[in-house]
Amino acid sequence: MDTGTGARVLPDGSADVVWDDGAEFFVAGPDTGPVVRDLRPGSTVVGIRFRPGVAGVGLGLPASELRDMHVTLEDVWGERGKELAEALDGAAGATRRRRLLEEAVLRRLPEIDPPDPLVLGAIRRLGKPASRVGALSDSLFVSERHLRRIFREAVGYGPKTLDRVLRFRRFVSLGPAIVRGEEQLAGVAAQLGYADQAHLSREIASLSGLSPRRLVETW
Repeated sequence: MDTGTGARVLPDGSADVVWDDGAEFFVAGPDTGPVVRDLRPGSTVVGIRFRPGVAGVGLGLPASELRDMHVTLEDVWGERGKELAEALDGAAGATRRRRLLEEAVLRRLPEIDPPDPLVLGAIRRLGKPASRVGALSDSLFVSERHLRRIFREAVGYGPKTLDRVLRFRRFVSLGPAIVRGEEQLAGVAAQLGYADQAHLSREIASLSGLSPRRLVETW
């Protein structure tokens, strides 16, 4: 995490509910670019993460309505979000606050549908060197239009964007090896399925705001 001017949050296909020491209680993401958040020294942050494909059902609205957004939980859950904020403000300690968040999500389970298995199956095929978004709908026996629609509702954006994000996260996971000199950028580009090193550099800059080398050195 880059803490030079704050915490740099990178896209990962997830959406988060975050309580920041009472100063903020918000829903973030899913993002398509970097977000830099200032952290107050000594602040306590607790949260719940909705992995790719479950944000829509978990939060109770199309995930596309939260794309690149940062809104209060009250805006999403109404009075229930307001009551949860008040409970968190009065709770003692991070463990208790985390438990309150988890219980609030669990109480919603009887009211919501399970994640779409078609979306979850598609996600498992994305972000890999051999993944081809154009052929994904055929392999799942659905139309491209239908696949894009259910992805926007469940993930927040289409399968092509998620493919980019998941490939990007695989690059981030190789950061320590690159820093140690065990991996070279050209080789990593080929390994992850980018067209070439220039393609990798453009994608990393678009999704992180940094060059590949700068990202792995500061993350």
